[in-house]
Amino acid sequence: EIRVIVDSNKISDEEAVLLSRDIAKKIEKELTYPGLIKVTVIRETRAVEYAR
Repeated sequence: EIRVIVDSNKISDEEAVLLSRDIAKKIEKELTYPGLIKVTVIRETRAVEYAR
């Protein structure tokens, strides 16, 4: 499994889908491996606030 964490300000949801597809295609073309490799693109926004 490959996990790619991207900046949500720079990549949209649609671009994240395309990125995961592009990475998977490149892996298929360039590597030899048994089974499947799962490619996950994680695009998240976190908001943190502290109470004092």
